[in-house]
Amino acid sequence: MNLARLRGTIDDVGLDGVLLDVDGLGFPVLVSNRTRAALPALGQPATLLVETQIREDGSTYFGFIDRAERDWFRLLTTVQGVGGKVALNILSVFDPEPLAKALASQDKTGLTRADGVGAKLALRLVTELKDRAAAWGAGIGIVAGPSTPARVANDGPVEDAISALVNLGYRRGDAFGAVTAARTKTGAADAATLIRAGLKELAP
Repeated sequence: MNLARLRGTIDDVGLDGVLLDVDGLGFPVLVSNRTRAALPALGQPATLLVETQIREDGSTYFGFIDRAERDWFRLLTTVQGVGGKVALNILSVFDPEPLAKALASQDKTGLTRADGVGAKLALRLVTELKDRAAAWGAGIGIVAGPSTPARVANDGPVEDAISALVNLGYRRGDAFGAVTAARTKTGAADAATLIRAGLKELAP
């Protein structure tokens, strides 16, 4: 049975998922920490978007509280080595927006915080998905139109500013966010100005 959505009541909550009672039938649904935290209490009604993986030994249901998480699950599982459970592990560490930022900024170290993601898989993730992450608004210099796929433009000063902040000891993901914010606020196009403005963004 290839389901797209389940609506029922929360019958049980486990470490890796929930049991959803749908008209007397119990559906075990694997969920991320984010989705689990957003679900109502036991016995309360809940609706989950669902991705179904069908194998010879049965079906596995993965549940999501919203479309953004479901869409990222679908995207993550297009990468070789990322099965459903690893994708959920990633989504347990990153909400959709921070995940897009981590991929677009090529924060491989951050991605390895997810269980099942080693250095090689993290590299594969950022290599294959960084441009797709830009389509979520996380990239720099995004060019997009009604019929043109989003893409990341080559931006030397921005990359130079990010690299400078990383060399100062900041994490790449944090540096990426700071330089992005600085560029948006100042409109600066040179690395020196972006570095100074980025440091202000990073100041406590």
